Amino acid sequence: MSADRSSDIPESMSLCPMGSAAAPEQEQLCIFGTGDLGRSMGQRFLQAGYRVVYGSRKPHNCGPVPQGAQVMSHEAAAQSATLVFVCLHREHYDIMETLAPQLKGKVLVDVSNNIKKNLYPEANAEYLQRLVPGACVVKAFNTLSAWALQNGPSDANRQVYLCGDSTEAKQVVAQLSTRLGLSVVDRGSLCAARELEDFPLRLFPEWRLSLRLAVGLTAFFFFYLLIRDVVYAYVVQGKDISFRITVSLANKVFPIVSLIMLSLCYLPGVLAGLIQLYRGTKYRRFPDWLDQWMLCRKQLGLLALAFAFLHVLYTLIIPIRHYVRQGLTAHAVSLVRENRTYEFDSTLAWRTDSYFSVGILAFGLFVLLGITSLPSVSNALSWREFSFVQSKLGYLTLFLGTFHTYLYGWDKFLRPSYYKWFTPAGYMLALVVPTVVLLLKLLLLLPCVDRQIIRIRQGWERTQPGDESTKSLIA
Repeated sequence: MSADRSSDIPESMSLCPMGSAAAPEQEQLCIFGTGDLGRSMGQRFLQAGYRVVYGSRKPHNCGPVPQGAQVMSHEAAAQSATLVFVCLHREHYDIMETLAPQLKGKVLVDVSNNIKKNLYPEANAEYLQRLVPGACVVKAFNTLSAWALQNGPSDANRQVYLCGDSTEAKQVVAQLSTRLGLSVVDRGSLCAARELEDFPLRLFPEWRLSLRLAVGLTAFFFFYLLIRDVVYAYVVQGKDISFRITVSLANKVFPIVSLIMLSLCYLPGVLAGLIQLYRGTKYRRFPDWLDQWMLCRKQLGLLALAFAFLHVLYTLIIPIRHYVRQGLTAHAVSLVRENRTYEFDSTLAWRTDSYFSVGILAFGLFVLLGITSLPSVSNALSWREFSFVQSKLGYLTLFLGTFHTYLYGWDKFLRPSYYKWFTPAGYMLALVVPTVVLLLKLLLLLPCVDRQIIRIRQGWERTQPGDESTKSLIA
């Protein structure tokens, strides 16, 4: 099958590029299928000024359709429009073969998907093209949900991927998509239909690296702290504190993972600056691993925020825990029996209040970072405002979170008793990555280094190592 079948289109196909001269309200679209997707598409088409006719096996008993749309038999609906949307499952494509004469020269838009990959030997769109050889099949709109079409395009669901063997037919669908406020991505010939049909079957494709990292860090620190706290107490001290796994241990793991993942959001940016500084140019691509890392920074940040939320919730329930209440009661009874008073420690009060205050500020800024990453909020910000929040306030959030952890550790770093089995505490390990990130960022903020990076990002290049001659590539 050739990549461009425009020369094979019959003369009646001259209706395909409709839209160049006619107004949208004069065009009529046909939709086969009155399910959720078909009704949502019809509603969007009507709102855009098109006339819509539905083709149904039971025109008088097909359920509710958008107000203003007509319902006809398949044969009558196919003859009434030159652009037909096939909102049917592949199992019902047999009706399309019987309608081949009526569909000759028409543009068929296949929006179907499958329940799993490689369910059929060929893509649904290719199968439809084989059933109706006289029509021009375009695969499109299958990556959009009925909800997205009904409620309007959003940042995460406004792209229409399409493919087909006819350039004219794809132009028709592209023009329609543009009028609906959607952006179009042409994936080439119809042989790309299988790839498009696999898109909706992917489970969190952009989140996989972040999720794997989150699961890996959580599992590592959970078992690490389980051995240091629970197993150590049972083996060395003969105490069974396994009840602390559910709350105390979890409340140690969540902030550790949150802080590390937040620092991993900003580490690739620092590495990118160092690489550009070393190369002396911005016109060389970063390594693939760094590109992939930078593309998943948003997902890393949102997962880090989720772990921070869990840490806050677990911290709030500490006063009502049976273990804590019983410990406070036992301590108070011990003071009464021994006729002792509890002396107020001003230093400890400063440390505790500072620890909580810095943690609250860090969490508040963290929530602000999460809010500004929402499409509805980020679209209302200019690039400078968005960059200020995500970069400058982001580094401030990382600093406060790191400082919060240092206040938690206080002087425990110097006490040998906290190195159980000669292993450092979990929060000590959590401080390694954010501390490195902050130190490297501080290095890049030095005036002499910052000026050099700015020059590189404005187009300056170091032609040879050690050569100070420059050339400006950008006016």
